[in-house]
Amino acid sequence: MTRAYDSIAEGYAAMNEISLLNEYYNRPAIAALVGDVAGRRVLDAGCGSGPIYADLRNAGAIVTGIDSSAGMLEQARLRLGTDADLVVADLGEPLPFDDNTFDDIVASQALHYLEDWGPTLAEFRRVLTPGGRLIISEEHPAATFLGDRLSGGSSEYFGVRARTEEWNMGGQSAQLVFWDRPLHAMTDAFAAAGFRITTISEPAPSAAAYERFPEEFANRPSGRFLAFLLFVLESSKL
Repeated sequence: MTRAYDSIAEGYAAMNEISLLNEYYNRPAIAALVGDVAGRRVLDAGCGSGPIYADLRNAGAIVTGIDSSAGMLEQARLRLGTDADLVVADLGEPLPFDDNTFDDIVASQALHYLEDWGPTLAEFRRVLTPGGRLIISEEHPAATFLGDRLSGGSSEYFGVRARTEEWNMGGQSAQLVFWDRPLHAMTDAFAAAGFRITTISEPAPSAAAYERFPEEFANRPSGRFLAFLLFVLESSKL
């Protein structure tokens, strides 16, 4: 997966700036849930090219970003500057931080690259302060099953299954593997890792999306589509 993102890093970063799903849907939904983070230590887990890192920093947070792709972090430095705290780290491995380092963790569209969420959630809990928050954004399992997201969906709902997509960006192509799972598999993993769910959100795109991409909503009876599922979790004391 790291090599795949290295090969499309520049194209992905450019797409991320203008896409409906990223710029006008997922990113504002996360910002709405994060709230006031001024002065808080926040880990952007799977930060990619850094748009959410930038939002957090602009809101006054003290941010560290990690990603397994050095190519994506190069794009993040172009956005954020050389003083940004960015670390190459794989979410499938132990994190390079001490216990109780962060007040919040934001993991946006990051866990779906992992077959087993258990070790990663355990690491998140370890590096969070007691009572710290974990904000997670993932593809909605109903969307990947029913096909109500822009790239379509064809997976079985129950069970944990791999889904492979070929992405073509910036003149480069890469095969990416995503692990789809039902809602109960997500919540079971959170509980097993010692997290308490405080918020579940099924957001709509931002208001600006309807003006910027009217063709995407024109033939939808509800005027919207379902793509993302967000959680705010609280870390219990170890």
